[in-house]
Amino acid sequence: MDARTGLPVVGMVGAGQLARMTHQAAIALGQSLRVLADSPDDGTALVASDVVLGDYRSLDDLRAFAQGCDVVTFDHEHVPHEHLRALVADGANVQPGPSALRFAQDKLAMRERLSALGVPCPRWTAVASAADLRDFGADVGWPVVLKAATGGYDGKGVWVVESVDAAADVLASGTRLLAEEKVAIERELAAVIARSAFGQGAAWPVVETVQRDGICVQVIAPAPDLDDELAEHAQDLALRIAAELGVTGVLAVELFQTRGGLVVNELAMRPHNSAHWTIEGTRTSQFEQHVRAVLDYPLGSPRPTAPVTVMANLLGGPADVRPAGIDERVHHFMAHWPDVKLHLYGKQFRPGRKVGHVTALGDDVEEVRARAAAAADYLVNGDKE
Repeated sequence: MDARTGLPVVGMVGAGQLARMTHQAAIALGQSLRVLADSPDDGTALVASDVVLGDYRSLDDLRAFAQGCDVVTFDHEHVPHEHLRALVADGANVQPGPSALRFAQDKLAMRERLSALGVPCPRWTAVASAADLRDFGADVGWPVVLKAATGGYDGKGVWVVESVDAAADVLASGTRLLAEEKVAIERELAAVIARSAFGQGAAWPVVETVQRDGICVQVIAPAPDLDDELAEHAQDLALRIAAELGVTGVLAVELFQTRGGLVVNELAMRPHNSAHWTIEGTRTSQFEQHVRAVLDYPLGSPRPTAPVTVMANLLGGPADVRPAGIDERVHHFMAHWPDVKLHLYGKQFRPGRKVGHVTALGDDVEEVRARAAAAADYLVNGDKE
């Protein structure tokens, strides 16, 4: 408990943009988030007052950080699982707990558990040898999707391979792998929900996520032309997964929409890029909701504030695009799109890196998408009409 405010202390491991936006939401609840940062230059370390420098891979650093925290949560899933269990054994309140977080950290464990629950997934198998991959490819058809069981994100640790020979380098790397069939998808969706320790759940509208090179570039809320029954099914599925796995906090369920229905792609047990739109687009953002959930407060309303909300990510381009003129670009952006909200994460620009996002609201899907895309393009490339 914070002696100055009498309010609980929420510690977040990681100091990237998710922690930065969670910190902003926590302020309204009377709190200043405590963060474990790798560097004083991390995005959250630049704006938060309660910053502890340390390595999330070090159990000693994690133990020191957890001292004085009423709850420890995360802005990424990379903390070693054995360290999480050690923190719980020490008496730390870790949310989500290690038994749940394991299924976001280890894709093989996730597939095994979801399959056992009867949750629709792509056909998959563990791959320990070229023979395993050859047999799987013969069964489901080529190409197949190879994934690193741990550590992958934003398209990293994912390979689409046409043959065993094409996968030779990955197979030889010693990486724990699984193979999945390459699903024929109509589009990608995300069902994002929150669940408190008490078991209360809340679901935001299902969104469409638009991908480029394995990275989300735009989120459309709600997903256009999504059948009401299918949308409700996606929300119910996400809430069921959260309950079955014992998730506390925000859970994002990434989905493939196929001709045969919905298929679960990935899970994330933390605030997620597909729900950044909720800051302006709903009564309770995912970041406030995550704080409420891990503290076991009653959850807020996920009701939308506009018929359509579109979030567009700002992806860093070539290094020479940024240095001169970003301040001037922000100035012109604000003048040209006064109704589009800008979020910059305090990151250095580099190719493909998420350095911020913009959010536009309105009534017409295509108009709002065009406005968000134009604003994002100008901020990254310096071009506007």
